Amino acid sequence: GAAMLLWLWLWLCVCCCPARGLRIHEYLYFQVLSPGDIRYIFTATPAKDFGGVFNTRYDQIHLVPADPPEACGELNNGVFIQDQIALVERGGCSFLSKTRVIQEHGGRAVIIADNAYDNDSFYIEMIQDSSRRTADIPALFLLGRDGYMIRRSLEQHGLPWAIISIPVNVTSIPTYEMMQPPWTFW
Repeated sequence: GAAMLLWLWLWLCVCCCPARGLRIHEYLYFQVLSPGDIRYIFTATPAKDFGGVFNTRYDQIHLVPADPPEACGELNNGVFIQDQIALVERGGCSFLSKTRVIQEHGGRAVIIADNAYDNDSFYIEMIQDSSRRTADIPALFLLGRDGYMIRRSLEQHGLPWAIISIPVNVTSIPTYEMMQPPWTFW
């Protein structure tokens, strides 16, 4: 059935298409600790050819939605992004430009959610733009549905940020305890 097809597709991607560049284990996981209604483990993919890596595990760090959401210029809430992680929306400028804006505001990392709110399965490969600029902080891509649900929960609770743990080592978590979002197909 569907599981067999998924397994076959994954096998083909890993074994037969090394030139494509997307290695199947290059996922990074984070868990929302608060607010409780979205206390799930989310899956993100690191930028392909820019940005840093997580050398530190953050047990409790703020995930702050950027204002404006696309983070293509000066932020209205930049002071809250200092030493935290920003949640940004795709669109308006390059992935690298967004990452640099967050870095300039002192952010530790950026999570860029797809602007297609119904996207619950397709990961975009974030690559360099043509500007020859660089960024030092980690940049992750998040499915549009996940980003939307996080922002919606924060709005409903009147909260300025979520509290997350990142990265999360999912191999140490028993499958029955893996709390994926209910809207995600696994």
